[in-house]
Amino acid sequence: MRLPLGIIAAVAAALLCAAPAAGEAVAAPAAAHSFRYVVRYDHWTDQDERDYSEFIQAIGDSQCRTVDSCLHGAWNPFGAGDPDEVYFHSDCAELPYVLRAYFAWKRGLPFSYEAAVAPRGATDDIRYTTSGNEVTERRDLITGSGSGYELINSVRGAITSASYRIGPDLEAPFEADTYSPAIDPKSIRPGTMVYDPNGHVATIYRVFPNGRLEYFDAHPDESVTRGFFDERFVRARPAMGAGFKNWRPLKLVGARRGKDGIYIGGHVELAANKDIPDFSDEQYYGNGARPADELMWDEGGYTLNGQTVNYYDYVRAKLAGGKLEFNPVEEVRDMVDSNCNDLHYRADAVNLAIAARIENRAEPERLPANIYGSYGDWEVYSTPSRDARLKTSFKELRDAVERFVGLYRAHDPRVVYTGNDLVGDLIAAYDNRAAACKLSYTRSDGSPVFMTYEDARRRLFLMSFDPYQCIERRWGAVDPHELQTCRDDANKQDWYASEQNLRNQLDRTYDARMDFTRDELKTPGDGKGIASPPDIDARAYLVSMKDTKSAATETPSPAE
Repeated sequence: MRLPLGIIAAVAAALLCAAPAAGEAVAAPAAAHSFRYVVRYDHWTDQDERDYSEFIQAIGDSQCRTVDSCLHGAWNPFGAGDPDEVYFHSDCAELPYVLRAYFAWKRGLPFSYEAAVAPRGATDDIRYTTSGNEVTERRDLITGSGSGYELINSVRGAITSASYRIGPDLEAPFEADTYSPAIDPKSIRPGTMVYDPNGHVATIYRVFPNGRLEYFDAHPDESVTRGFFDERFVRARPAMGAGFKNWRPLKLVGARRGKDGIYIGGHVELAANKDIPDFSDEQYYGNGARPADELMWDEGGYTLNGQTVNYYDYVRAKLAGGKLEFNPVEEVRDMVDSNCNDLHYRADAVNLAIAARIENRAEPERLPANIYGSYGDWEVYSTPSRDARLKTSFKELRDAVERFVGLYRAHDPRVVYTGNDLVGDLIAAYDNRAAACKLSYTRSDGSPVFMTYEDARRRLFLMSFDPYQCIERRWGAVDPHELQTCRDDANKQDWYASEQNLRNQLDRTYDARMDFTRDELKTPGDGKGIASPPDIDARAYLVSMKDTKSAATETPSPAE
C-alpha cells in the first residue's frame, strides 16, 4: 500500500538511503554512500498523481522565490532528507522536469525523459523550429541509474524549451514525455504545464472556481515568479506544441522485484495517445470539426452553450464547469496586483545584473543574433522577453477594462456586478491596488529612487532591457536629476536611444535576425521594433468612461 503525501513527510528519511551526489546542477552533499535512485513501484497510480498535484500546489502557494528555496522549504514533505549543502538549480524549461524527477525519486517511482530531440526541418535554433521537433532518444531512471541528485543533473542537461516543441499527434521515433490533455477540470490541474512557443514554460499550481489558472515559472537567473494564464501564452500551429501539457503515463516493464520490494532492471514504456483517456487536441483545432490541414489549425473555432467564444474564454469557461463569468472589480484588483508582482520580479532580475557589474562592461558592437533567444550573459542578465511579457500584461489590463465596460453597457449576463457605478468602482479598485504597490531601485551612487505603480507604467517602454546600461536606464529614467548618477558613456547613451523601437514592441520575434549595430538600429527594418508603443493606460480609459451609466438604467445603442 502506498502512503498518501501527507504521511510521506514523516517517513521520507526512513524510506530513502543516504548517499553523496555530484554534478553541476545540484551541489553534492559532503557525505558518501547512497541517495541512490530506487524504484519501489512499477507505475504511477492516480493517488501518486494527486499527491504530485498537492506537492506542486504547496510549492506555488509558498511564494518561494528561487528554485533552491522552493525545494528546501518546509512545504516540501521530502525536504528533510536533503542535506543543507545540496543546491537545486533550474531555468524555466528544466523546472517541470526537476520537480517531476525529484518527486519520482523520493517516492520510489520510475521516470523517463527525452534525452535528445531533433528539428523537423531546417532551423537556426532548435528551440524555435517552425515545424517543431521530434524525440530521437530516451533515457530511463530506474534502480541502479545513479544517485538521485546526479540523475536530476543529467535530466537538466538534456532538457531545453526545445523538448516541449513537439506536436500533439507525433509519437515517432519516440513518444514525447507529455501529451495534450482535454480542456477539462479533471485534466488541467496543479502540475499541468503550459508551453509558450516563444520559449517559455510554466507550471499550473492552482485552478480557481471561476476557471482562472495561476502558475509559477523559473528564469535563467533561477528566480521563481508567479502569474495568471492569459494571452501571454500564445497559440501557434500544432507542430510547435504550444499550450497545455500533462505528463504521459508510464510503466516499468521487464523488471525483477526483489524480496525487499525494490524493482531491478527493466525499461520504461510510455502510454500511446490512444490509450490516454483524456488525450485531446481540441486546444489546437477547436471543439468543432477539425480542419482538414494542420496549417489551417486556426480556422477551428470554439463554441460554448451555442455561442462562439475565443480560445482563452473557452479555457476559462470549461475549467469553471461550463459557465463563463467575470467579476470586473475583482479581476482588475488581481491584474494590478499581478503586474506589481511582475515589476518586483523584474527588479530582482535587474539587480542580479547590477550585482554582477555587467553595466560596467563595454557595450558589444552588435546585439545578439536574436535578443529574445540567446545564450550566455545576455540570456542571464538581459530582460527583453521578461519585459515584453510585462508589457503584454499591462496591455491586457487596458483591453480588459474596455471589454468589461462594453459588456456592462450591453447588459451581458456574464458580468457579475451588483453595484450601480461600475466605472467608478473599477477606478477605485485600480487606485487601491496601485497605491499598495511600492517600488524602488538604488541608483548608481547608492541613493534610492521611489516609484509608484503609475510611475512604472509610464516608464514601461523606456525601461532598458540591455544589461550593459546603467540601472537608471534599466528603470526608464528620463529626468536629468535622476539620470545624473548614470555613468554610461556617449556610446551607451546612443545605444539606449537606438534601442527604443525594440522597447516599443510587445511581440517576441524569435525568427528575426537582430544582430544589428547601433547605427543599423537607427533606420527602420525587420527585426528592429516599431515606432510607437501601444496604449497601456487602463486608468485613463476608465476616466474617459466616467459617464457610463449602470446596466440597470442604460439602454444599449443599436450599434451594440
